[in-house]
Amino acid sequence: MDTVREALEKINIRGQLRQSEPMAAHTSFRIGGQARFYALPDCLEDIQILRQWALARGIPSFYLGGGSNILVSDSGLDSLVIDLSLLGGYERRPEGIYAQAGILSDSLCSAALREGLFGMEFLAGIPGSLGGAIYMNARCYEAELADILISVDILKDGRVESVAMDPGQWAYKRSPFQAGGAHAGAIILGALLNLKEGERSDIQRNMEDKRQDRVAKGHYRFPSAGSVFKNNRAFGEPTGKILDRLGFRGMRYKSAAVSDYHANIFINPGAATASDMAALMDIAQERVQRGHGFQLEREVILVGDFS
Repeated sequence: MDTVREALEKINIRGQLRQSEPMAAHTSFRIGGQARFYALPDCLEDIQILRQWALARGIPSFYLGGGSNILVSDSGLDSLVIDLSLLGGYERRPEGIYAQAGILSDSLCSAALREGLFGMEFLAGIPGSLGGAIYMNARCYEAELADILISVDILKDGRVESVAMDPGQWAYKRSPFQAGGAHAGAIILGALLNLKEGERSDIQRNMEDKRQDRVAKGHYRFPSAGSVFKNNRAFGEPTGKILDRLGFRGMRYKSAAVSDYHANIFINPGAATASDMAALMDIAQERVQRGHGFQLEREVILVGDFS
């Protein structure tokens, strides 16, 4: 296995490269073992160099955004984690805003407010990056990322290309970048967002309403990934209400717990392990399947070995 020194001798990037990086420091759950290699590129060329280095050595690559919708295993990741958080710039364009994938969603909301542009308000206060929001087609308050998307710049098979918004490839919390999608495996670099001019006071009030609603629901009291399960409209009511009725609010399983404020928010009260958190998710799915006859679908992506 390459040491950091050996790797640095072979990789000439402007960003940073580390070894045995604790992933708990880079996820909103504050859970996760160490990554074998961890890189912070600060330009497209860095990403291309890192990608080629990993491919040449048969080392898997995992691209990290804000770390808000993942649960990393306790054993960590035997891979190269490429953290895009340094690629967080944006610029005003006639259509609205072009932003890099690594910008935090809430920071982009603040940028839109400064520019007097509306359309981002539903993401105010949400953790995670724009790239992750695109990948998951983030949705809340009856709005979703696909509503404001014009195009996405991606790196696929070593080439940079711009993918125009195709509504037929997007659905509830689904995007063409997920497994089985038209652009699965592509690295999201940035996006052009269709935002319109509006009154700053209205935009600010709308954003603050969303942030305060998240505060009231206990989103920030403990490390979490927000909603653990998707809301399937066919179930007739939100997943949180279903789990609440089954007694999940405040439930604990070993070191993991469910929020006292919202039954679809699972929390790390202090020293939760990934295995306990995953087991708590399994318990919720099993109880709903047994009691209601349908399968909850996780929003949170399990990364690493959970066998």
